[in-house]
Amino acid sequence: MNKRQKKDFKQLVQYMIAGGAFFWSGYIAFFVLDKGLGLTLFWAKIISSLIGLTVNFLLERYWVFARNKKRDIKEATLRYVTLTIANLFIDYGIIRTLKGLGINPYIGQFVSAGFFTIWNYVWYRFWVFRPKRGRA
Repeated sequence: MNKRQKKDFKQLVQYMIAGGAFFWSGYIAFFVLDKGLGLTLFWAKIISSLIGLTVNFLLERYWVFARNKKRDIKEATLRYVTLTIANLFIDYGIIRTLKGLGINPYIGQFVSAGFFTIWNYVWYRFWVFRPKRGRA
């Protein structure tokens, strides 16, 4: 494995760890909001996703893609928020559709996470946290 491949592999491992932190913080929050506080599926999903996304943004920006911090924080945040808004609707659609098919939302969370593991890595690496190119 050459130096670039090692860096890419390390970044992928860090991404998976950050994704785990995002998933489990959101999953636990979803359980508390749903079962503990009795919120509707919509509000439990939205609030728990926002909690997980906050954890995720911090880890992605300052750890996983730290070598890409040349991207202005405002621009990276705007891109992250834009992608996140789209993701919230996609995620809710996945969970709601699976629930309509008789699949428990707690199981649906794992299905959704599988989709977003690949989807978000591509978007984060090549758009959200991609370093700015030098000016000609």
